[in-house]
Amino acid sequence: MAGNGGEIQWCFSQVKGTIEEEITEADIISCVEFNIDGELLATGDKGGRVVIFQRDKSIDAINSESMIAESDPGTASLVPDNEDTDIEGSPPSLNLARSQNSQLAVPVRGEYNVYSTFQSHEPEFDYLKSLEIEEKINKIKWLKRTNPAHFLLSTNDKTIKLWKVTERDKRPEGYNLKDEEGLSRDSTNITALRVPVFKPMELLVEASPRRIFANAHTYHINSISVNSDQETYLSADDLRINLWHLEVTDQSFNIVDIKPANMEELTEVITAAEFHPTECSLFVYSSSKGTIRLCDMRAQALCDRHAKLFEEPEDPTNRSFFSEIISSISDVKFSHNGRYMITRDYLSVKVWDLQMDSRPIETYQVHEYLRSKLCSLYENDCIFDKFECAWSGGDRYIMTGSYNNFFRMFDRETKRDITLEACRENMRTRTILKPRKVGTGNKRKKDEINVDCLDFNKKILHTAWHPLENILAVAATNNLYIFQSKD
Repeated sequence: MAGNGGEIQWCFSQVKGTIEEEITEADIISCVEFNIDGELLATGDKGGRVVIFQRDKSIDAINSESMIAESDPGTASLVPDNEDTDIEGSPPSLNLARSQNSQLAVPVRGEYNVYSTFQSHEPEFDYLKSLEIEEKINKIKWLKRTNPAHFLLSTNDKTIKLWKVTERDKRPEGYNLKDEEGLSRDSTNITALRVPVFKPMELLVEASPRRIFANAHTYHINSISVNSDQETYLSADDLRINLWHLEVTDQSFNIVDIKPANMEELTEVITAAEFHPTECSLFVYSSSKGTIRLCDMRAQALCDRHAKLFEEPEDPTNRSFFSEIISSISDVKFSHNGRYMITRDYLSVKVWDLQMDSRPIETYQVHEYLRSKLCSLYENDCIFDKFECAWSGGDRYIMTGSYNNFFRMFDRETKRDITLEACRENMRTRTILKPRKVGTGNKRKKDEINVDCLDFNKKILHTAWHPLENILAVAATNNLYIFQSKD
């Protein structure tokens, strides 16, 4: 899976979305999440819709590498904008489902195709507070599969929903009291008993809401995390974290509350929270002050007192007006083995050992060249962008996003890093991505883009790494890019 020196060579695989110049707000992707085994990939958007992609399992898809190399990229076909999706019940305007997918005659190895689309949330209005509640999907989390159905949690600012996704490829026929069109028969004319039978039908994927968890958050929900016991989950907003049972919708337990008695004394807010991957009593939450608190629910019911506080002493030489803003943590993720966690602030990614809370064991600069641009980034509100981060399946690599549709990867073993770009220029399947570099000087080197030329409207906020393989899902505005390792 890696090239010389253990480095992974990344190739373009697919892109889902349209190339329209005018991008509608509703089509902007707001979260990306692989399921437990990576066979399904879910995205949520600002229009409240969830699109699920399924990995192609056919033998042709796995063994098509040699044939693809000979394919002509000119055979790529676009699904026309006015064509409906082939998933029953999905909105025709769903751009993700109408994927512009660089489709070749032979499927790409590991290709993800639309499996199901559904409207998860609708816009609402809080009449008591005169506030509009957006339909935007903030987070999606998959549950472990225990039967043929798939289950996932999705949330907007206020309401969390548990969805069940099932397949149906047979339908019953031969009812006694109904005819073939489903109309009731005249019971006096029924003279014989028929045994209904199941007959094959075209595969239908249905998504149905099984639970709705509402009215528990005063502020906007920024995180949900399923516990390793697969029975409970947490939801976090700016000031509180609640613990839910997946079977109980009308009550939750408040396990963290940092709201001061006087709101004028408020100094920080909760920015992200996550359960430990194996220890069901442990969870962490990060704050806008750059701190991470590890809590143990065995110690007390209300975890206002943390078990550990992870905080890095500030470097006085870098102190500025923007220090507090850029130190705010936008994402926190446990490693798969549960030993480490990564946090993302505005300029860097840090790796923490749970056994050492005094300082991070590794720090990676994502776009240090922007430190001199903080004033203009403050003026255009980009300094408040919330970038996510992701671990590779083996916890060796870390991925996070940047501007100009760049995303960064860091190798924890070799300490090497690479900048790649999600763009449509290299759309030939299996094309190796060229590393990108950003220059800060007046003289521009070859294959280098100057920091003044970066497009801050193009930003990679949401990324996901396949839990078992080197496959990346990168959301760039309304497009979903999928990359995979060469080998």
